[in-house]
Amino acid sequence: MAVEDGVVTWIGEDRTGRALHPGAEVIDLSGAFVAPAFVDTHVHLSATGLRLTGPHLATPTRAAALAELRGHATAGVVLARGWDPDVWPDGPLTVTDLDAACGDRAVYAARVDEHSAQASTALRAAVPDLVALDGYHPELALTGPAHDAVRVAAQDALTDAQITAAHRAALDAAAATGIVAVHECSGPEIAGERDFALLRGLQHGVQVRRYWGEAARDAAHATELMTRTGAHGLAGDLFVDGSLGSHTALLSAPYADADTVGTAVLDQAAVTTHVLACTEARIQAGFHAIGDAAVGRVVTALAAAVDAFGGPRVAACGHRIEHAEMVTARQAERLGAWAVHASMQPAFDALWGGGSGMYARRLGPDRAAGLNDFALLARNAVPLAFSSDSPVTPLDPWATIRAATTHHTAGSAVSPRAAFTASTRGAWRAGGVRDGIAGTLVPGAPASYAVWDVDELVVKAPADAVARWSTDPRAGVAPLPDLSPGARLPRCLRTVSAGVTIFEAA
Repeated sequence: MAVEDGVVTWIGEDRTGRALHPGAEVIDLSGAFVAPAFVDTHVHLSATGLRLTGPHLATPTRAAALAELRGHATAGVVLARGWDPDVWPDGPLTVTDLDAACGDRAVYAARVDEHSAQASTALRAAVPDLVALDGYHPELALTGPAHDAVRVAAQDALTDAQITAAHRAALDAAAATGIVAVHECSGPEIAGERDFALLRGLQHGVQVRRYWGEAARDAAHATELMTRTGAHGLAGDLFVDGSLGSHTALLSAPYADADTVGTAVLDQAAVTTHVLACTEARIQAGFHAIGDAAVGRVVTALAAAVDAFGGPRVAACGHRIEHAEMVTARQAERLGAWAVHASMQPAFDALWGGGSGMYARRLGPDRAAGLNDFALLARNAVPLAFSSDSPVTPLDPWATIRAATTHHTAGSAVSPRAAFTASTRGAWRAGGVRDGIAGTLVPGAPASYAVWDVDELVVKAPADAVARWSTDPRAGVAPLPDLSPGARLPRCLRTVSAGVTIFEAA
């Protein structure tokens, strides 16, 4: 493969390549595997960076998490992440726990799904009238508006330098896993405009597409939001609902383990108004929608935009749904017809799927089995883009691809080729790059690739799916690393973005 000025200019047999480019710098792969670099379509960079550098509470017990917090109690404000009461035998974090571990420090400790958190007495005191907000509890974790308020207060306590350092740490970590572009999903209640503006000014080899999750009132307001924030779209985490783990995803029927149907952050009128405003202004719109009732609101809003502006206009905007965990066959058919991108996280099924997983406890086994049905969406031509939702799950594209091919529910997986495409070409398209070559290595494409140390290259289809291509070696189908359970995942040796090396292993 020959690269000139950041572009792939030639691919072919080695002797011919050397003859055509006699003065070229030659990089011998020494048996390593080269492939198009990855794009992660849903991340939270400051939260990811703070998780990489701060206390990490994904511990086997509550006691171990408290010991981790005590080790960081000298910091001004302590931001911790990753605790999961569903796996702790000794109960959830309480206000008393945080105060005992960190004294009078302001402590924000996000649950693993980032949709609820525990906050110390000092942090709670920094939020006026916190007790009047929905989701408040005097001792247990905060959800809904109460959670949003303490998260904003914790972020406000950070300095600009701390935020920029977190951004850089997260982007460095992305480059080290073969990622050359990420989609930051921010908003007023997530990291705020200061964080968003600081990210806009950061120079790094990993490209950042910035989404701002604030609902538009009309086309003029949508345009004003884009201008004010410098966003690339009014999409990402514009919340219609919350998460299943925190019992805040919006369902059409109650949870199996709680007397609630979740939380509606945006009503139908607001969702529809946003889609209509963005479609009129030709801006990419999108929503965080996990529960079936939340997805239903988004589909209803998209149908209204199709009625108002026509299917081609809606498709041209490239609207998207983040997570889309509970989608019916009829909804998938309509989303595919309107070319709505589904930005999904296969690692969610790996973590929480299965007959005894968190999904089954929240919804019951029957409803849980229908979650994250990648095959259903693919059959209905819904454009798939895979991501991590970091820091909810790690920046690890090959683990993401493996999770998409080893789904807990038979018939819901996709092939490694389809999963790889959703992490490369599909991810570029979800971010508005629709030139037909981004995410590939062909003449004319940007030279954005990664070099990997791998054990074995194979051509496989999932055992429970129909392959649309032959696995016979004579068919010439390009192989991928062996991603079978237990196989060693590839290790990144080098990441190159448009011809520029942005990561190289020691």
